[in-house]
Amino acid sequence: MTLLWIAFGLLLLPAVWLLVTPLRQAPELHRELTEFEASDTTAEQNVAVFKRRLASLEAALARGDIDHERYAEDRLELERSLLEDTEASERRPLQPATAGRFVIPLVMVMVVVAAVVWYQYEGAEGDLALYAVQQEVESHPEGSLEMYVERMEEQAQRQPDNPNVWSALFPIYRETGRIPEAVNALERLIAIEGRVAPLLAQLAQIRFFMAGRELTPEVQALVDETLALDPRQPTVLGLLGIEAFDRGDYETAVDRWRRAIASVGDPNTEQSLREGIRIAQQHMGIAPDDAEAVASGPGINVRVSLDPTLAEMVDEDATVFITARDTEGELPPLAVIRTTAAELPMTVTLDDTTAMSPQARLSMVDEARLMVRVSSSGQATPQPGDLFGELSRTEVTAEDGEPVEVVIDRVFE
Repeated sequence: MTLLWIAFGLLLLPAVWLLVTPLRQAPELHRELTEFEASDTTAEQNVAVFKRRLASLEAALARGDIDHERYAEDRLELERSLLEDTEASERRPLQPATAGRFVIPLVMVMVVVAAVVWYQYEGAEGDLALYAVQQEVESHPEGSLEMYVERMEEQAQRQPDNPNVWSALFPIYRETGRIPEAVNALERLIAIEGRVAPLLAQLAQIRFFMAGRELTPEVQALVDETLALDPRQPTVLGLLGIEAFDRGDYETAVDRWRRAIASVGDPNTEQSLREGIRIAQQHMGIAPDDAEAVASGPGINVRVSLDPTLAEMVDEDATVFITARDTEGELPPLAVIRTTAAELPMTVTLDDTTAMSPQARLSMVDEARLMVRVSSSGQATPQPGDLFGELSRTEVTAEDGEPVEVVIDRVFE
């Protein structure tokens, strides 16, 4: 930031130099004007012209060319003309060369103050601070995503009204699974930028997945508000397609996804939506839009069981979430299956058809981390008392293989 203000001062130097220039040139200009006035003979020339015209007028009177009345009128006109010329040639005394020298420094100070105040309101000092954070983390020997997030959170406290802070934090929170923080960042961004369709659509999407892919009243309200602003908003249309697909309404899902494709700008998202359409058409028993059949992609066979010592803690209608994530924890869940404890033990297949979002699919990674959680409340986020089991690393394979075992044997504290 010090460099910024140094650069700012350097940019002000030309303006200050222009303001000082008249003060530096004043002595020379005063000398030239003094010499000009000293050598000016305009008054003498006007008097000489008056005398010549008066002599001519008297000669005409002597010859009898004009009478005395005409002579008096013409002489009066000559005298009036001389007075006017003499009055116009009178000059005020020249001011000293040092006159007004205190005004220039005052104007200089006012220019500097006005420039600084304007920059405080209209400048990009906050964004430069964000850029400095990025450069610091990139050049740091131990720079990491965690360090970057920590530095950005510090900036969020210093400049909470800068939308670029929250627009940088939101995707990081979302992709690293810090969903409550992601929602808070997105809501802060909406408070600053206004309730515009793209931001409302993202909020609706994240709350939809937080609710276990259910169209809750809160999510429905956000969807309605977004569509009122932009009926072709692709994120919301994709969300509605997922909800319809989960209900088995494949025809509606295809319609929503086709409308989303018409407005989406990301090629990867478009391809994911097209894959979803083909899968929905297969469920409907009709030929896919593309002649080439599309498989569900690589996946993981998982056998889920409950530790017998914990069986008494689980009701049969408790919700079971079977989730696959990337091993680095940088992406949203890649695949999710929701079932009940009454179905345990069970064997399921996680693949692209069980993806939560077209932007995060199991086929995007070679290995995944599996987590199975039993929730008596049915909440998508872990709650104290939930039971869980996990497998830290398993291969995503394109061929059917033996199921990997995940045992629910621990309790969330």
